[in-house]
Amino acid sequence: MITLEIIEAYQTLVAPQPLEETAKTALQQQSAPEDADLTIVITDDEQLRQLNHAYRDIDASTDVLSFPADFTDPESDLPYLGDILISFERAEAQAAAAGHATIAELQLLVTHGVLHLLGHDHADPAEKARMWSAQSEILRQLGLENLPITGDE
Repeated sequence: MITLEIIEAYQTLVAPQPLEETAKTALQQQSAPEDADLTIVITDDEQLRQLNHAYRDIDASTDVLSFPADFTDPESDLPYLGDILISFERAEAQAAAAGHATIAELQLLVTHGVLHLLGHDHADPAEKARMWSAQSEILRQLGLENLPITGDE
């Protein structure tokens, strides 16, 4: 089950269905367990800054943070993959700069976050190439193949 939490300030600006579809597509493309649970939170720059500082010792906001987990949810008895937090403000700014819709940027960030939950990383060039290839394939499946995949985060 994909749990999507959108803070009140952005609830009227974010359609949940494309983000849930994106997460499901990423999980399927990566052959993740179909019954796995994860949480996606759409929040603000300040919360991402606080978490980035607390967990990565970087006192700056970022667009997406993933917190992988590897346990069975005691309530559902299903595997829990972890949490993805996305800054709506950062996604909106990045979408404007790249010339595409904010929802498309959010889909890219959900894809990126799911891949991190599943063990992908971009710490070295070979890992980054594998991750970017997986992102490209997922975005292609979603009809977003023209979305630019850039950045070092």
